[in-house]
Order: sequence, then structure tokens, then C-alpha cells
Amino acid sequence: MRQPDTSALRERLANYTPGQELNEDKQELEGLLLKVNCQITELRNLLKEINAVKEELEKIVPMKAAFDHNYASRLDGDNVKDCKNRWDMVEQLREDIRNFKAENNCDRIVVLWAASTEIYVPVEEKVHGTLAALEQAMKEDDKEHIAPSMCYAYAALSEGCPFIMGAPNTTVDIPAMWELAEKTKMPIAGKDFKTGQTLVKSGFAPIIGTRCLGLSGWFSTNILGNRDGLVLDEPANFRTKEVSKLSTLESILVPEDQPDLYTDYYHKVRINYYPPRNDSKEGWDNIDIFGWMGYPMQIKINFLCRDSILAAPLCLDLVLLSDLAARAGRFGIQRFLSFFLKSPMHDYTENEIPVNHLFQQYAILKNAIREMGGYEADQEID
Repeated sequence: MRQPDTSALRERLANYTPGQELNEDKQELEGLLLKVNCQITELRNLLKEINAVKEELEKIVPMKAAFDHNYASRLDGDNVKDCKNRWDMVEQLREDIRNFKAENNCDRIVVLWAASTEIYVPVEEKVHGTLAALEQAMKEDDKEHIAPSMCYAYAALSEGCPFIMGAPNTTVDIPAMWELAEKTKMPIAGKDFKTGQTLVKSGFAPIIGTRCLGLSGWFSTNILGNRDGLVLDEPANFRTKEVSKLSTLESILVPEDQPDLYTDYYHKVRINYYPPRNDSKEGWDNIDIFGWMGYPMQIKINFLCRDSILAAPLCLDLVLLSDLAARAGRFGIQRFLSFFLKSPMHDYTENEIPVNHLFQQYAILKNAIREMGGYEADQEID
């Protein structure tokens, strides 16, 4: 809720002298009081909603995190595990999953990463290429190539839990994790929740491509003030996010298909930490296009949104659908979940091209759900 702007009214009242008519100010003051009363009512209703789940929320006690300050240098925490090495980190996480499942009498568990973006970890074939190499690196405490998120994924899959990567981290998008997912017959999905600017981009770029409009450049910038913004203010962490966000256009506006329209366009992404915004996120897009006879035009998009409000339903959908996939016997990369993700997982070792086109992703999602329900796929992908 925003505080009403009373500056003009305060100034007039400060300059008031006896005998001066105040009818206009009286009406404005009454209107202001009405707004305040509405906000009080809204706040009371919100408190009622919170009180309805208060007892349930109070029972939730965060587990100790598997945390490495080197992977998120802007964060510090005291509720963290004391791990001897990366393999010990895995074993402690596996124990957490087993205990949680037993204590809460759960039949099935799905593990979803909604934590911070880690620093960028390039895929290293000798470490990430096979499951055996990955396990050896964990046992040798290779902190350079084994991120904490990899330990979470390894622990989840080893305990028979589907795993979803909601950040742009290098985690399950490596051959070693694909091998583990196949071995354990578990679904994996990733990466990076598609909630704001990239959602708009994956939905708007097809408009440009469908109408055969040319693209000269696409500049995207964001401001946000929560912990996500704080972490991404560190260049090493932003690099991970940048790689994810830049990958969207290249499989939608393909230069090989239409070289006159989509060759050498300039694509830039920026994220700026701005504490006053808190969980509010604002994304600006400036799109330079050209039409018939090369005539230049521009498109401006300004998306003002709430990060958590957009992400929460995605988490629920991803968990429910990953569990459904596991019960249907699906394992490995779940490409049908790309609809919810910025940088869809794909087998780059086989030169597979990911699908970023939002409407194609939606068709794939609906087809997969129908097939898991015992029906034939009925959505054609253009």
C-alpha cells in the first residue's frame, strides 16, 4: 500500500490565515481520509488472511542451508551447515530429505531450488561430463567446479526426488546430472523461473517474427530491490543471470531462417539493484525494429510487477507437474516445463536447439499433460 500524497494540502494549510475559505481543502481532506480508511480496511483484511495461516506458518522452521559464501558473496547467514567437504554436504542434504519425509509422513518429495543465483560456473567436461567424474570431484572437495546447488540436486535425485532449478545456476544442465536422472528414473527441470521481462520477451518476439518485422536491437534493463537484486549486484553472479536472459531471442528470431531481418541485431540485458523497490520489479524494454523498405520504428514496454507474486504460482505448477511426470514414469529433462523457465534445458552435446517461443512451449506443455492423462496430443507446433 502506498502512502497518499498530502504535500499540496499540507502546504495550503500551513499558509492558511483566519477568514480564508477552506471549502476546497475540506473536500480534499475528506477525500484523503476516505483513502486512509480504505487502506486501514485493506490492512485489516490482510491481517485476517495472515492470522488464518499463522499457526501453520509458525510451525515452519528453516533447515540449515548448504551454503558457500564464495558462490553468493553479497549474502551472509548463520543458519548454515558445517560441512567437511562437498561429499559431506551431499550426505547431510540426503539425511535432511529422509528426515523431512519421515517426520511429515510424505509419500513423495519434490525438491525445488528457489534460492539465490550462484556465480557463473562454466561446464567443464572432465568434471561435469560423467556421473563418476562428478562424484569424484565432490569427494575431492572441488569447490571451484561443484556448486552447492549441484549438491542439492545430487541429494534430491539420489533420494528419489524430482529436482527443479529455479535460478540460472549451472546445476542439472550438465551430462553428469542427466546420467544420474536416468539412473534414478527421476525428472529434472530448469532453469531460471520465467516471471517478468523474459516472459514478455518470449511472448512478444514471436509477434515480430510472425509479421516479418526486422530487428536492429533489443535493450532490456531491470530495477529491483530484494535479496535477488542484492545478489545480482555482484558482477560474478550477474553473469550467470545474463547468460540465461540473453538466450531467449536466438531460437525465436533465427538469422539462418531470415538473414535479412535477424542478422547482427544488438541484444543487451542489464539488472540494477535499487533497494527502495523491495520486492517490486520493473523491467524496461526498448526494441528497435524496421519494416518495409527498412523504415525504422521503436517499441517500448514497461512491466511493473511483483517478483514473488509472479514466482509463487510457478513454483506450485512446477512441483505438481514434476510429481505428475514422476508418477507417469517420465525421467530426465522435462522439456514440457520450458513454458515456465527462461533458459530451457536441452542436450547441447547433440546440438539440440531449445524452444523459447512462448506459444510453442504452451503447446508442448498441453500435449504432455494430455499424454500423461492417457489422451492423444492435439496441439500442433508451427
